[in-house]
Amino acid sequence: MSSNVLDIAELEFLYYARITENEDQRMKTIYLDNAATTAVLGEVLEVMLPYFTEQFGNPSSIYPLGQAASDTIARARCTIATELKAIEAEVYFTSGGSEANNWAIKGVAQANAKKGRHIITSAIEHHSILHTCQALEKIGFEITYLPVDRNGMVDSANLKAALRSDTILVSIMFANNEIGTIQPIAELARITHDHGALFHTDAVQAFCHEAIDVQTLGIDLLSASAHKINGPKGVGLLYARKGIAMTNLIEGGWQERGRRGGTENVSGIVGFAKAVELTSAERQQEHDRQTQLRNHAIARILAEIPYSRLNGHATHRLANNINISFEFIEGEGMLLQMASRGICVSSGSACTSGSLDPSHVLLAIGLPQEIAHGSLRMTLGRTTSYEDIDYAVDSLVQVIGNLRMMSPLWEDFKAYDSVSLIEALAGVQNS
Repeated sequence: MSSNVLDIAELEFLYYARITENEDQRMKTIYLDNAATTAVLGEVLEVMLPYFTEQFGNPSSIYPLGQAASDTIARARCTIATELKAIEAEVYFTSGGSEANNWAIKGVAQANAKKGRHIITSAIEHHSILHTCQALEKIGFEITYLPVDRNGMVDSANLKAALRSDTILVSIMFANNEIGTIQPIAELARITHDHGALFHTDAVQAFCHEAIDVQTLGIDLLSASAHKINGPKGVGLLYARKGIAMTNLIEGGWQERGRRGGTENVSGIVGFAKAVELTSAERQQEHDRQTQLRNHAIARILAEIPYSRLNGHATHRLANNINISFEFIEGEGMLLQMASRGICVSSGSACTSGSLDPSHVLLAIGLPQEIAHGSLRMTLGRTTSYEDIDYAVDSLVQVIGNLRMMSPLWEDFKAYDSVSLIEALAGVQNS
């Protein structure tokens, strides 16, 4: 009996020790994938909660509970329109950035098909743009995919050369989700307007992190999403300049001034507006802080890990974006080993992280497939610290070293490099 009691006591001790160990491991998790999604801020959650319970009215209803919800949406729309320097009637709420991108491209294409059936975009757009354009190609539209340079920049001369009399829309993302490169939006929009076409930008990664004035920049349509700025998932927006002809993407009701059917996501919209308010208030402070962290991490990685390279523009990039390629390794092993150390990173877009194909963005900037496969993206957030970054870089140095020790490519390279060095030295001595 006593033996059984001891066994149970030991099991209980091991059980609670394991729980404590797991809790400690969770506390040490370092999240560096903020381009994929961000944690909802406590202040955002707080303003959302009443709209799940006591303030649950349908905004389309005429009784006070419904009208209160409608008024709440109107206030949220005003907050977001102010951030964009737009008017309230130009902001439409969607389920996220992908829906907004689909709506912008398809809506303009269908409404303006009689004027022209040519659309221009870039080779490094998000798949919600690229796949939408590919779908339009199947029904008779012609798409030009502009190349980018080694830094991921669209050349304005290439855009100018691609524009035609039947071009109806140009869609160039504000900042790339993988390599962080920020495009010269004002210049690209001006060239587009000079040729009589509309300009759309996927600003999902840049919205609120960068100051965006749609009037000054000349943006006709813009897509954004709440969950990239510490807001909730499942809500986004499409800004469409007043007077633009575009068809509806979702029919079925008079919501969003008859442009998007479906009961509004009141709690999500409220959370979106609060996230905009908080993020924009801290924008400059966070931009400067994250830029310093980013540069610190990049400098350490390039200095401490040989045969690595920065992907994306060195300065015209999002403050929180770090994308590095490492030769002689596979990215999947790198991600798994980093995850085993409690570090959450990615090899590119979260939307395609399950794919074995190399990033289309990295291929577009000229990386060979074997190097593109060995890329790592770290994206910082408002809670990222120098301690987090240094721990992540220390871990990365170890991980790359471990993977290269197991890599036959690395062994072959070292052997070849040694022979080349000996031959070079021998040549020097003979001379």
